[in-house]
Amino acid sequence: MEEFIWKDSNIFYNVLCFLITENEKLFDRSDSKLYWTTVYHMFGVLHNVYISIFAATLDIKPSENTDLDNLYRYKPGYLTGWNFMFQTAFLTMSLVYDLLEWLDRHEAGLGKKLKYYMDVMFSGLIVPLTLFVTSMFWTLYWIDRELVFPVIYDQLVPWWFNHCVHTNISIVVLIETILVARRHPTNYKLELWITGGAGVLYAVVYYSIYFFSHRWLYGVFGVMTWWQVCLYQILIWASTFFFYFIQYPINRLFHKEEPSNQKDVQETKTGIPNGAFLEESRGIPDSWMAHRPMRQIENSSF
Repeated sequence: MEEFIWKDSNIFYNVLCFLITENEKLFDRSDSKLYWTTVYHMFGVLHNVYISIFAATLDIKPSENTDLDNLYRYKPGYLTGWNFMFQTAFLTMSLVYDLLEWLDRHEAGLGKKLKYYMDVMFSGLIVPLTLFVTSMFWTLYWIDRELVFPVIYDQLVPWWFNHCVHTNISIVVLIETILVARRHPTNYKLELWITGGAGVLYAVVYYSIYFFSHRWLYGVFGVMTWWQVCLYQILIWASTFFFYFIQYPINRLFHKEEPSNQKDVQETKTGIPNGAFLEESRGIPDSWMAHRPMRQIENSSF
C-alpha cells in the first residue's frame, strides 16, 4: 500500500514538474518587455482609430473663409493626415507582430517579412515625416500660428485634438526608439528612396493644389516670394533627411552596440537587416555559379 502511494506521488510530482516547465516555456518572454510593448502598441492603435473617427465626424462645411474652405475642399491633402495614417498602419503591423511573438510564430516566414517591412517603414517613413511635422508645426505655431494653424480652426478643432496629431505622434517615435533596437538601416537604399519619394510626392500635391486653385494649404507659403518658397522647400527636404540619419545614433544611445570586427564596422556604414526578413542581395542565381570554371569563380567580384 505504501509502495503504491509512493509511486502515485512520484507520478504526480513528474506531471507537476512537466506542467511547470511547459508553463515557463509558454510565458517566459525575457521579462516584461513584450507585455509592455504589446500594451503600448494596442493603446496606440486604439488612440489613432479614435482620433481618425473623430476627425471623420468633424462638421466641416464650405465657407467664405479661405482657411475653413481649404479644410473642407482639401482635407485629404494635409501632411498631418498622411503621417497619422502611416503611423496607424505601422502600429497595427507592430501589434500583429507582437501577437505572433506571443504565439512563437515571429521567426516564421510571415513574422520575418513583417519585421522587415516594419523596420523599413519606421526608419524610412515614420521617423522623418513625424519629426518634421512636429518640429515644423510647433516652430511656425510659436512664431505665428496663422502661418500653419489659424485661430479660426479653433471653432472646429479642440485643443486636445491638435496635440494628438502634432505632439503625440513624436511620443510614439520616442517610445518605439526606447523599446526596439534599430541601430542600423535595414535596407539603406530603400529607406532613402522612401524618405525622398514621400517628400517629392507631397510637394507635388500642395504645389498642384496651388496652381489649380491658387490657394496655399499652409499660410506660411502665402507670405513668401517665390525664391523664398524655393529655399523653404529645400529646407523641408533637407530636414527630413536629417531626421532620417540622426535616428540611428540616437537609437544606439539607448541600445549600445560595440562592433567586434571589421565586418560589423562595415555593416554600421551600409546597413544590416536588424534580424528581419532577408532578400537575395546577389544579382545572379547560385545555379549559374556552379557551371562556371573554378578559376573564374575565384577571380569573380561577386
